[in-house]
Amino acid sequence: MGVFVFLPLVLPLTAWPVARLAAQHLHPRAATRLLTAVAGLMAVCSTVCLALLMVVGTAQLPGNPLPDGWSDPQVRAALPYDEVAGRAAIPVLLAVAVATVRTLLHHRRVRRRAHRALRGLPGAPVAVLADPAPYAYALPGGAGERDRIVVSRGLLDRLRPSERRALFAHERAHLSARHHRYLLVTRLAAGANPFLRPLRTAVSYTTERWADEEAARVVRDRPSVARAIGKAALLTRSTPAPALANLAATGPVPRRVAALLAPPPLARTRPAPFTTASLALWCAGFGTTVSAASSASATVTLVGVLRAATAL
Repeated sequence: MGVFVFLPLVLPLTAWPVARLAAQHLHPRAATRLLTAVAGLMAVCSTVCLALLMVVGTAQLPGNPLPDGWSDPQVRAALPYDEVAGRAAIPVLLAVAVATVRTLLHHRRVRRRAHRALRGLPGAPVAVLADPAPYAYALPGGAGERDRIVVSRGLLDRLRPSERRALFAHERAHLSARHHRYLLVTRLAAGANPFLRPLRTAVSYTTERWADEEAARVVRDRPSVARAIGKAALLTRSTPAPALANLAATGPVPRRVAALLAPPPLARTRPAPFTTASLALWCAGFGTTVSAASSASATVTLVGVLRAATAL
């Protein structure tokens, strides 16, 4: 195992350059999928690394549940251990577990509470609330509930018909593409490894851009979508909608409006070669590959030595 078991803890730093560049040079759909996959895989690898450090580092401590064969000199020679790193990994793993459970419970609780608040309304795909406060959000279904778009009367009354169509198309895009799943994965990944927080921020932006482009494709009027986004952001600045794993976040609105006033992005899944974005993508891919390989190698080594120690 050696020092390679520590690599997955720091290799998420290699994904930082691609977090911003992917949002600029890739189609929002491709950027969202790429960044979510990188964040999820690196989070799993770093968590596995912490678990291995805990097992190996505490193997020689009194009262550990591992077989007595682990104290054999041959085992010590085959598998270096560090009691300091092992002991430090225990509270870190507990913190990761607590953060994961809290995030999942919060996400589930908010969804249930939002659906429960809509039960007295007609079961239409769009729920209009008689609330003077302006807000709108996409509410994913689950547990027998259907996907719904929630919008307040205070926001609808301040939008033009074309802007309303753009708003509904934007929220429908969130639901049809299941953006809440991407956001939840990156939020869990950031809780498992703080180095992955830039990817969570980037995915929060790219999902909004993805919905913007889908809305522009549906209504075929990019300026109307830009106006709807800008107006809704100004109106809802002091009245945040319920947060479903950051689904209510609007992202950097000026950047989104500027992107909508420009020509639509090319539907490409990778940047042009020999560019900064391409170099950042290769760097993130290399870091992810090394992280996965290090975790897999350390796991195989640990299992092999554990089996040998049990036989001893």
